[in-house]
Amino acid sequence: MRLIGFVLALGLTLATLGAEAQQAEKIPLIGYVGNSTPSLEPKLLSAFRDGLRELGYVEGQNILIEYRWAEGRYERFPDFMTELLRLKVAVIVVAGTPATLAAKRATNVIPIVMAVIGDALAAGIVPSLARPGGNITGLSTVVPELEGKRLELLKQALPKLSRLAVLANPANPFVAVAWRETQRAADTLQIKLHRADVRQAEEFENAFSAIVNQRPDALTVIADRFMLAHRSRIIAFGTKNRLPGMFPYWEFVEEGGLMAYGPSYADMFRRSAKYVDKILKGSRAGDLPIEQPTKFELAINLKTAKALRLTIPQSVLLRTDQVVE
Repeated sequence: MRLIGFVLALGLTLATLGAEAQQAEKIPLIGYVGNSTPSLEPKLLSAFRDGLRELGYVEGQNILIEYRWAEGRYERFPDFMTELLRLKVAVIVVAGTPATLAAKRATNVIPIVMAVIGDALAAGIVPSLARPGGNITGLSTVVPELEGKRLELLKQALPKLSRLAVLANPANPFVAVAWRETQRAADTLQIKLHRADVRQAEEFENAFSAIVNQRPDALTVIADRFMLAHRSRIIAFGTKNRLPGMFPYWEFVEEGGLMAYGPSYADMFRRSAKYVDKILKGSRAGDLPIEQPTKFELAINLKTAKALRLTIPQSVLLRTDQVVE
């Protein structure tokens, strides 16, 4: 009897351990690919984690996240995707066109969630926003009038604006789309553009020299995560040459840039967690419509305006969502 009891107890123990091991194996592993570093994307990363927590996920308990950080080097994306596929992640979370394209080339099976992307249609990533199909879904920042709105707000703040320098990264396919919109808006506002391309960090100095030679009235940047990663360098150049700037990301204003206008990227990263949740619960990525921005923000750095001896019109100030004083 004792032997039978021992065997039964042993069997129950092994069954329990087996069940616990099986349960541990079921904890989903998410691959998160960042474009720069955690210190340069703290608000976006926090927003994504907050979104997961709101849905009941606790990192390290019922969800695991494997992080990869490109440090502004897009050529690292293919290797990251290979590593994440080897780890058998359940979902890959990316941001921006280059990272999404790298993920798309790496797999047509593992679900891909775009926390943010420029124009998924123009880049050939999905055939439709409403019915993306395949294994990709997420959130898109594309709003046709967005580039024009940035220039319009900059012109309102700087009525004498006639020459504008534009920093762009042609390695990002989205830049071609945004550049056309920027040109169209500049023609309407009678602003002459000077574009300086930067694909790698080593090219900034030549781009800055070219901009200085053109004697622009202000500076803008076409939305690109590489540019965001190098915002300190861009802002330092603008400050040194007393160039007011209009930027696509709030972080530029926080760093000392004059103005920024665009979607709330933190809101989009938070919302991307909902896609992860739906996919983990059985939804197919391709069946989930790609969302567009619902919240736009205008940010102004009044300290920078004062340093540049600029008076921001009241009409612009009244529309401001975030102010740095």
